[in-house]
Amino acid sequence: MSFLGDVFAGRSTIDFRPKWRISMAVSGFLVLASIVLLLTRGLNLSIDFEGGGIWEVPVGDNVTVGDARDAVSAAEDARITLVSTSNLSIIQVQSGTAALERSDEIISQLSDLAGTTRDEVSVSQIGPTWGDQITSKAIRALVFFFIAVALYLAWRLEWRMAVGALVAVVHDLVLVAGVYSLFGFEVSPATVIALLTILGYSLYDTVVVYDKVLENDRGLLGERLEPSELVSVSMNQVLMRSINTTITTVLPVLSMLIIGSFLLGGAGLRDFGLALFIGLLSGTYSSIFVAAPLLVILKERQPDQRRAAQIEARRRERAAKGGDADAADESLNGSGDHDEQPISPDGFDPRLITPGGGPPRPRKKGKRR
Repeated sequence: MSFLGDVFAGRSTIDFRPKWRISMAVSGFLVLASIVLLLTRGLNLSIDFEGGGIWEVPVGDNVTVGDARDAVSAAEDARITLVSTSNLSIIQVQSGTAALERSDEIISQLSDLAGTTRDEVSVSQIGPTWGDQITSKAIRALVFFFIAVALYLAWRLEWRMAVGALVAVVHDLVLVAGVYSLFGFEVSPATVIALLTILGYSLYDTVVVYDKVLENDRGLLGERLEPSELVSVSMNQVLMRSINTTITTVLPVLSMLIIGSFLLGGAGLRDFGLALFIGLLSGTYSSIFVAAPLLVILKERQPDQRRAAQIEARRRERAAKGGDADAADESLNGSGDHDEQPISPDGFDPRLITPGGGPPRPRKKGKRR
């Protein structure tokens, strides 16, 4: 069967270990680039965060955004959008706090553009205090989210898995922020809501992988495979599930983004869909190429895994010098030469470990040649 056929059938045998080395380097570069962009260019925050004013007026079908920009000279650096529905078109002007002092002039220019009275122009003012409140609430919600998730994953799975999942989530947030900074997309309250939604999805995909790793680790595979092999095998077992989940989630979000941007003209729907679309792709990537290798790194740093790796390295070294591999195994198990390691105070005997962390191999009977 072809490679794609094996993937769709859940029988893929991809060795993710060399790919993880590349993905960790790529992710590190992308995170560093995103941080540099955030420090140099910053984010394009909406007036909900920085404060300002919104002026709206109904116009005819012949009025364009360019006409509105030429007519409204009192609002410098304003964001002008045309919101169209089946029976009404509305010109919306958003500008910072400096434009509030010239609000009367902006109202006059918009009324002249639309050919209506000043009463037809609606004005909404947002102070900078409101933006500070939104920012502080968003940060507080994010901190509570991280604490709750870390405690639950540490209790339900392992503390190493909790660390890996949270690092992957932070990776997704930084990448989304970097994309917004690079292209100058506006960050609105809808964006913040979408980011919180992304966190839940990213964690879901990561927990699916970790749960399979934990299941295999407690079974027979955990006795035969090293951590990198165990996680790679587990990743193959849930790969198709991750792909299916991503496809079925991204398609509705993409439809929401297209409809909100080109058909309905809803700024809130567009902002929400854009953040979701970027975050979902990043979350799928991080669950496979960030969270999984991080778990391998943390597991390989366990004392028992380090001792097993040292013993395996010694066995291979002896075999490479021309010795019998079985004799090397026996020497590591206590027979042959006397290059032994003492039993540790906690009762752990390193001679009982075989490559892969499993039980000791049965010795071959008979005389050695």
